[in-house]
Amino acid sequence: MVDDEPRLMLLVADDASQIRQINALAGRAGWRMRTVPDGETALRMLDDTSDEKPQALMLDSWIAGDESCRLIGRFRAAAPEMPLLFLTGSTSPLLAVEAMRAGATDYLMKPIASERLIYALESSVQHALASDELAPLTEKIEATLDFDLMIGSSPNFRTALARAAKTARGHSPLLIAGEPGTGKELLSRAIHSASPRSRGPLRILHTTGMAPAAIESALYGHERGAFPGAFEQRTGALQDADGGSLMIDDLERLPPALQHRLADTIMTGIAKPLGAAHSFRVDVRILATAGHDAHTLAQQGVIEPVLAESFNSNSISLPALRDRQVDVAPLTRHFLKLIGEQPGLRHLGITDDALALLEGYGWPGNLRQLQAVLFRAVVFCDRDALTEADFPQLANIVGEIGPRTAAAAGGVTLFGPDGHLRSLEEIEADVIRLAIGHYRGRMSEVARRLGIGRSTLYRKLSDLGIDNAA
Repeated sequence: MVDDEPRLMLLVADDASQIRQINALAGRAGWRMRTVPDGETALRMLDDTSDEKPQALMLDSWIAGDESCRLIGRFRAAAPEMPLLFLTGSTSPLLAVEAMRAGATDYLMKPIASERLIYALESSVQHALASDELAPLTEKIEATLDFDLMIGSSPNFRTALARAAKTARGHSPLLIAGEPGTGKELLSRAIHSASPRSRGPLRILHTTGMAPAAIESALYGHERGAFPGAFEQRTGALQDADGGSLMIDDLERLPPALQHRLADTIMTGIAKPLGAAHSFRVDVRILATAGHDAHTLAQQGVIEPVLAESFNSNSISLPALRDRQVDVAPLTRHFLKLIGEQPGLRHLGITDDALALLEGYGWPGNLRQLQAVLFRAVVFCDRDALTEADFPQLANIVGEIGPRTAAAAGGVTLFGPDGHLRSLEEIEADVIRLAIGHYRGRMSEVARRLGIGRSTLYRKLSDLGIDNAA
């Protein structure tokens, strides 16, 4: 948060259980809540000059129903620069698109993920609405969950992807490391889909914003009366994922005692719900995500050595988007294709100048941020292609940039920084890397398109020092 004083959010909702949940999650992020049951009461509060002004507003679509967009417009007129979050139970992006066009800053889908709510709240106040081009969104774009969805030709990314495809066939616990937004959850889903467990369930446990006791209950389940507030029995994610895979997001957020317990479960396959007199055996593959690999986290004292040992150095590191700049253009086109397939949106192109702008930015939020920025730009674009004008906040940050180079455009650079031609060996290596990335690592197709045999291709990979996953 920017300061130590809790920020005020005005929540327009009337569901008591939902209000309690949002209040608890927001409180952990340093926000305090004021709840009103209808839009008219909220508008009066915004107009009252004697009342404390909220720093953000959240509207439950259930309150206004079909009049949600009209109410959002009234909120926007009353508080032009206040971040406005729209909460909806609809799985279709159409209502979210209409809400954004009416003036919503962001939207959240029910049930609310704790990480998503905290991310939305903290990001909502970092920029004024007039210049908030980088506001995060949670568009739910469905796609086939396989490795073909993982777009990129940069060597560090292709190496990580090849390792993921290899480990998908195994059963050992796996840690996927990387910055937020690099695609760790997507890779986990692809690994599960390509694994022998693909017919079994995949459960995902988001730990961000959860209290330690809540994490343990969510993981192991609990019996009725196991602790204050446990009014009914609940099965845990380990039991729900039996026969399949369980992804634990942000492994480093588990408290030390729970880390020891999880390590023991990984070793023995035995789990026991809170307050239970019995235990049960589970057959679950653990796919965990974290900011760093297990060895580094153990050295930093973030996770217990016994849990780090459970992963036995079995980890994959996903590179940040700033470290795979050559992938920004193909990722952009891929996201635009997915976004254009959503109800209420269109397929749009993008100019070279706009692509150069996207490539010039550092993307601290990685793939998640790139997708969010493109989604927002498409929502408000009335042309057939996105231009620099559709990314004003980026233009202010990146500044004036030159024309795109061949490498940035997805081609091959012929000249080096000194103005002289690069060696034939360097150019050939770039062409092969480009082909491997373009054809998603399908080596038979790569060889066919390059007009050479597979054996010749693998010999060249060896001679040029190229990882066959690159």
